[in-house]
Amino acid sequence: MHTITPKTTPVARAARLRALAAATAATAVCLTAVAGCGTNGSSSSDASASAKASAKAAATPAAAVTVKDPWVKATDSAMTGVFGTLVNTTGSKVTVVSATSTAAKKTELHEVADVDGKMVMRPKEGGFTVPARGTHQLQPGADHLMLMGLAKEVKPGDEVTVTLTFADGRSLRFTAVAKAFAGGKENYSPGMKKG
Repeated sequence: MHTITPKTTPVARAARLRALAAATAATAVCLTAVAGCGTNGSSSSDASASAKASAKAAATPAAAVTVKDPWVKATDSAMTGVFGTLVNTTGSKVTVVSATSTAAKKTELHEVADVDGKMVMRPKEGGFTVPARGTHQLQPGADHLMLMGLAKEVKPGDEVTVTLTFADGRSLRFTAVAKAFAGGKENYSPGMKKG
C-alpha cells in the first residue's frame, strides 16, 4: 500500500510548531504543579499526597520566619543585647532554641524576670516561642539575645551578624545594625557573670 504525504506549507508548519509548544508548556505546568495531573501512571490521590507533602516542606518553621527591624545596642563593654521582632508566617508555632554571633564568644537567649521584687536578666528556659502567624518581641527589659565576650567595641552604625537555631534544627541568619541606647541596664540573676 502506498501512502501519499501531503506537502506541508509554511503556515501549516508554523501552526504545528505552535501546537507542539503549547503541549510542551502544558506538560511543564502539570509537572511543576504536582497537584493533580497524575501523569506517568500515578493516581490523582498520589499527586495530591505529594502536593501536601511539598506544601508542608515549604512551610517548615525557619523557612518562613523573619526578623523585623533588628538592632543591637552600641557598647564599649564586653556584652550587649540584640532586639527586633520575630515574625512567623507559618501555620505552626516555632521555637528559637539557641543563637550565635560572629561578634561574640557566646550568645544566649535571655529574659528579664521579677525575682524577689527585683528585675533580673537570666537565660530563657525553653527558648523563644513564636505563635503560628504571629510575632515575638525582643526588646530591652524583656526577651532578647545577649552577646557576651564581644571581640571589640560595637559602635553606632556597625553591623552584627546573628544566626538563630530553631527546635527543628533549621537556622536563620540576619544582620542587626548598632544604635545608641541608654536603657536596658538590668541586673543579672545570681550566678550569672558579665562577659
